[in-house]
Amino acid sequence: MISDKKLARIAGFCYLVVIATGVFSEVFVRQTLKVSNDALATAHNIQTHEILYRLGFVADLINFVVGLPSVLIIYFLFKRVNKLLLQIALAFVIIQTAIIALNLLNQISPLLVLSNETYLNTFLPNQLATLSLLYLNLQVQGYAIGLVFFGFYCLSVGYVIFKSQMVPKFIGILYIISGLGYLISNFTMFLSKDFSNPVFTYVAIPIFIGELSFCLWLLIKGVKSFDNNLTL
Repeated sequence: MISDKKLARIAGFCYLVVIATGVFSEVFVRQTLKVSNDALATAHNIQTHEILYRLGFVADLINFVVGLPSVLIIYFLFKRVNKLLLQIALAFVIIQTAIIALNLLNQISPLLVLSNETYLNTFLPNQLATLSLLYLNLQVQGYAIGLVFFGFYCLSVGYVIFKSQMVPKFIGILYIISGLGYLISNFTMFLSKDFSNPVFTYVAIPIFIGELSFCLWLLIKGVKSFDNNLTL
């Protein structure tokens, strides 16, 4: 039987893959290739760097596949602390995964729109480029909707971590801050004109620190044995 410490390290490794693939697909692919309000330039970037764009899509698929074992192991390890709250958290992350996975259709659609299929000859190049950018903008909104649910997941899991004594309390606090960062960032975008997100720069680093801290602690240190006498 695998010990809790080994399970925690497996979860930490999976979580590290999730973070790495997420950063790659978002920062090094989508933000690199997309040019705001310039459909032709964006379409040119996607066509010129098609392999990179496809790698970003595959990275997101890997993200979701590897992420599920991570959240399930975290649930298994910490459910003895507060099973109900973690069941709610698990529901949040399953909904988030389903939304963002379905949203990948918007991400791959530009490759279909910008292909050389004959049925697309009825559209002008600038029209195809505009449609491609529209799909990318839809992808951003779908991704943000999913991250709202993930924000609530982080809040719930962060609280359980804080109360568990299986992991240092500051890890739970940092993870709660990550959840708050996701909620503040995405609700600000939804409520802002033109879906701008002026607070993203300020919350991105705390979000990253919170998730990476929890991930690395699981990977390197694992978890302590659960104290059955712990009062929540």
